[in-house]
Amino acid sequence: MRENLPERMEHGGRVRWHRTREQGRLLDFSANVNPYPPEIPWIPDPSTLYDYPDDRYEALKEEIGRVFGRDPGEVAVGNGSVELIRAFCSAMLGEGDAACIIPPTFAEYEMAVRLAGARCTADETGAAVRFLCNPNNPTGKLCSRGEVLRLLADMAGQGTCLFLDEAFIELADPHQSLVDVRDENLFLLRSLTKSFAVPGIRFGYGFGTPELIERVETVRLPWTVNAFAEAFAIEAFRHYDLLRASREQIAREREWLAGSLRGLGLTCEPPSANYILVEVPLPADVLVERLLTRGILVRNCRSFGLPCHIRVAVRTHEENRQLIEALEACLP
Repeated sequence: MRENLPERMEHGGRVRWHRTREQGRLLDFSANVNPYPPEIPWIPDPSTLYDYPDDRYEALKEEIGRVFGRDPGEVAVGNGSVELIRAFCSAMLGEGDAACIIPPTFAEYEMAVRLAGARCTADETGAAVRFLCNPNNPTGKLCSRGEVLRLLADMAGQGTCLFLDEAFIELADPHQSLVDVRDENLFLLRSLTKSFAVPGIRFGYGFGTPELIERVETVRLPWTVNAFAEAFAIEAFRHYDLLRASREQIAREREWLAGSLRGLGLTCEPPSANYILVEVPLPADVLVERLLTRGILVRNCRSFGLPCHIRVAVRTHEENRQLIEALEACLP
């Protein structure tokens, strides 16, 4: 029996758990999903449940490839982006390997690395894989396309594969994306969950060379993208251009929310996506509990190593106004 399993990582989006205990309506600022998602004309067809999905997901990959100008053989799909993170690590890392992860960032990178039997380091030298979240979660820091291309070139010179997580870039600035770059040392991750606000279906996708994708798909469990998720994803990608309107609305509301937070005397990291990292003048645990009593759920950043920070999603203007009112009442 394996005895050195790492502890499970903490995530936002536990609103359903809290609702069963709080017995009331909660505004969920802990999950970073699109507050202005495109309307997708999709109605679940029960007949799709009568057969197994096509585990090669050929129609789905063709649609993704059409949107991004990639060959279907360069596309991987999974039951949320976390499955692809773990499949990638299982395929690319092993005992004795090191992966470079610079905190604070998404905790599942470390989890996947350790489950693969490898170790984590903040030193790029000798690392088999370098993880980069762009924009970063939870800080919101967005690297330019040029910065990431230079990093990729440096990694290639060291024999290191760059795992580039662009889960939030569609809601930030897709012009900084490397989705059109074909490089044997690059795996790029995206999330339909975030951009189309459908966390319940769990769908992530990624891009790489056909050889790298084959390794990742070999490790991925069969049929993990269920039939409803596959059908919705195909329809969503047919309306992918509608995300432009989402980005414009998010940018306007993000500016208002960041300004209102600063107006309360709080310090915010420069925001670029649909969430904001906020330093607070008391332990985050205390503030999170106070906000819960007012029907507001925010992300406690203690698990990121930031015990006096919270992360708040950008939601609609009325919801953001309620957050500011609740913070004003809860802060010392």
